[in-house]
Amino acid sequence: MFLSRPLFRIVPDNTQIAFMRGRVLGIAFSALLSVLSLGLAFYPGLEKGIDFRGGIIMEIRTQGPADLGALRGAMGGLDLGDVGLQQFGDDSTVLLRLPVQGQEGEEGATQAAVNAVRGALEQAAPGARILRTEAVGNRVSAELFANSLIALGMSMLAMLVYIWFRFEWQFAVGAIVTLVLETTKVVGFLAITRIEFSLTTVAAVLTIIGFSINDKVVVYDRMRENLRKYKTMPLRQLIDKSINETLNRTVGTSMTLLLSALPLALFGGDALSGFAWTMVFGIIASTSSSIFIAAPILLFLGENRLRRGTEAPAPAAPPGAAPRR
Repeated sequence: MFLSRPLFRIVPDNTQIAFMRGRVLGIAFSALLSVLSLGLAFYPGLEKGIDFRGGIIMEIRTQGPADLGALRGAMGGLDLGDVGLQQFGDDSTVLLRLPVQGQEGEEGATQAAVNAVRGALEQAAPGARILRTEAVGNRVSAELFANSLIALGMSMLAMLVYIWFRFEWQFAVGAIVTLVLETTKVVGFLAITRIEFSLTTVAAVLTIIGFSINDKVVVYDRMRENLRKYKTMPLRQLIDKSINETLNRTVGTSMTLLLSALPLALFGGDALSGFAWTMVFGIIASTSSSIFIAAPILLFLGENRLRRGTEAPAPAAPPGAAPRR
């Protein structure tokens, strides 16, 4: 039984792209983007969702198209702080945000705020309905934020241990440094686009980390195979060869995931758009970093170590020739 070759390949066979020629530029550009992303995380900062900021979210459905001006006027007289209103989905659905009312455990303050909003709605938009109400206190939001950071840190630590045991330490360091650079770029993307940083976004980042490390393991496996197969090939040439051999698989997998996430980003609505757009950016960033970041870092760390003891033997001297000193 013979397997037919695919009619279409994203990357042609025998592709020979010298990726390592631009290794210095790739790492420098990536580091610059990561530094800028960290700066954006502090100013203007991330748009934290209710999970990490605390407060009350109410989804409101009006009889017809919502009059945001009239609703803002009605909410402004309630003395509930900075009330935010925005359309959510269609023209008749509004998302209302209230700051934290009272201290943690004072459910009466939250209920009083909800009742005040309900009364104002009956006057400003008769027939309006409150579809859902979510409330998160200050203490809970702080714990959720801290636990999310711990989850990100533990996932990277687990990846480091896994790759360190499976490969040499140079592979592990290259993968973790690349993951850190990718994560910081995602943070910068969230700061620029003003996508809410919430538990849903954290789930997207963790998914990106899992996909990214899987892609790097595939490339690393081919590098390790080629290290055993081509014992005298220079490491720079061997890394280029390994990337080219796995390029079709890398690009194909990324495009498959991209085709899954992009429709969610475009047509999934406000509930899924943040998760989907974060995934789209993360897939692009992780695919490019596997080639232009992880591989150059491995080359810098392993050029004098991974090839130790594998240099080609010196050619034998011809008969009668004087020994070389």
